[in-house]
Amino acid sequence: MENEILISVQELSRFYGPQRAMENVSFNVHRGEILGFLGPNGAGKSTTMQVICGVLAANHGAVSIAGHDIHEAPRLAKQHIGFLPEQPPLYNDLTIDEYLHYAARLRGIRSAAVTAATAIAKQRCGLETSGARLIANLSKGYKQRVGIAQAIIHSPSVIILDEPTAGLDPIQIREIRALMRALGKDHSVILSTHILSEVQSLCDRVLIINQGRIVLDQPLAQIDTNNGLPSGIEVSLHTPPAVDTLLGLDGVASVTRITEDTLRIDFHPAVNATDAIIAKAVADGWGLYKLNTSGTSLETVFMQLTAGDNEAHVDAEDAA
Repeated sequence: MENEILISVQELSRFYGPQRAMENVSFNVHRGEILGFLGPNGAGKSTTMQVICGVLAANHGAVSIAGHDIHEAPRLAKQHIGFLPEQPPLYNDLTIDEYLHYAARLRGIRSAAVTAATAIAKQRCGLETSGARLIANLSKGYKQRVGIAQAIIHSPSVIILDEPTAGLDPIQIREIRALMRALGKDHSVILSTHILSEVQSLCDRVLIINQGRIVLDQPLAQIDTNNGLPSGIEVSLHTPPAVDTLLGLDGVASVTRITEDTLRIDFHPAVNATDAIIAKAVADGWGLYKLNTSGTSLETVFMQLTAGDNEAHVDAEDAA
C-alpha cells in the first residue's frame, strides 16, 4: 500500500541511570523508503535501533511495526522485523546452510519451506556456492553477508541494518548496496552507517541524531541537490551591513557571521540570491572583495549539527 507507515516511533526515551541515551525520539518510515540513520559515536543510534527491535525496553514512548505495538504485541511486531546488529549474531561452529536453516526455524518458517527460504536468502546475498562452508572460516565480509541473509530470510516488512557494509571489499559493497536498493522497493529499511557516501547513494531520507535527540529529519534530495543552485554564498566585505539588511533581501534565509568582515549567507530552497547581494553591495558601498558559492553537502550538514557549531546564526523568522 502506497504511503503505508511500517515503522512508527513516538516520543521514545531511554536512560541508563542519570545518563540519557535518547530522549523524545519520534519519526515514521513508509513502505518503499530507505532511511539513513546518522550520528556520531555515542549519539544513541544503536540504542534507538535496539528499542525499535524490542531488544531493549524504552523508559517512555511507543514503537509500532506494521501496525503492531512492540511492547503490547511483541511476537507479532517482531515477525515483521529483520535486524542486523553491528556484530552479526553468528555461530562459528555451524556451516552457512546450518545457520540459515536454524535462523529460518527461529523465524517460524515451516520445515517444508526452510530450504527454499535459505536458497533465496543466499542468492540475494551472494552466498549460493558457499552453503557448506564453516562460518568460523569465513572472511569478515562473508560473515557480514551471512548476517544480512539471516535478517531477510523471512521476508520481513521492516529491515534494520547497523553498519551492513563494514569490512566488505569494493565489489562486495556494490553488491550489498544493490541488495539494499532492491529491498527498499517493497520494505521499510533503516540503514545506520558512518559512510556518508553510502547514505547519499542509497537513501531517500536522512535522520541525524546527536546526544540522544533528533537534530535533522529531511529528504536527502533537499540536502544534496537544491535543484542545482548554490545553497548560499560566503562573502567578505570591507564595511559589512547589519544582519537585518541582508535578511531583508529576497531569497536570503539566514546569515552566519564567520569573522568581523566575512559572512555566510544561506538561501531559501531553489533560490539564487547571489546577483541581488552583489548589486546591493555595489550600490551601498559595502566593499565586496571576496565571494564564494557553495552547495550544502550531507557532510557539511552533519558536521554543523553534531560538532557543536557555535557561530552566531540568525534566521529570517527569528529576526522578524
